[in-house]
Amino acid sequence: MYQNNIIYGLYDDDNMLLQGINYLKKKKISIYEVYTPFPIHGLNEILSLKKNINLSKLAFIYGLIGTIIGCLITWYTMNYQQNIGGKPNLWFLNLPSYIPIIFEITIFCSANFICITYFICCKLFPCAKNTNPDPRTTDDKFMIEIRTNKTNIEELITVLKNSGAIEISVK
Repeated sequence: MYQNNIIYGLYDDDNMLLQGINYLKKKKISIYEVYTPFPIHGLNEILSLKKNINLSKLAFIYGLIGTIIGCLITWYTMNYQQNIGGKPNLWFLNLPSYIPIIFEITIFCSANFICITYFICCKLFPCAKNTNPDPRTTDDKFMIEIRTNKTNIEELITVLKNSGAIEISVK
C-alpha cells in the first residue's frame, strides 16, 4: 500500500543547496519545491522551471489602460467651457498642458495593477494559508521538499544526507 510522504531537507548555504539539487537530479529524484530566503541565481535553470507570466507585457498593457483613462479624464473635464488662464477650449489643442496628468495616471494604473496581479499570481491575499513548512527559510536556511509514494524512504533520507542536508524531516 502506497502512501504520500513529504520529505524536507534543510541546508545552511545556497551553494550547498545547488550542489544538493544537482546530486538529487543525478539520482533521478524529483524535487517538488525549494524554499529560499532570497532568489538564487541559476535555480530556475537547474530545476527546469518555465516563466509563467510576463509581468513586463502586463505592465505595458496596464500603462495603455492608464493612458486611455488619463485622456478620457482630461477630455471629459474640457467639455465644460471655461476660460482658465487663456487656454483654448479644444482638448486636442491644449494636449501638451495635460501630458503630466496623463503620465501620472499611466504610472498609477501600471504600478497598482501590477502589484495586484503579482499578489493574485502568488496567492498573497488576506487570510491566505501559509505554505512555508519551516519559518527558518525566511531567515537564513534553505529547504528542499520532495514528495514521494515510496514506502522505503530510508534510502531517500540517506541520499539527502549525502547531498549535504543538515536536517531531514518526514511528514
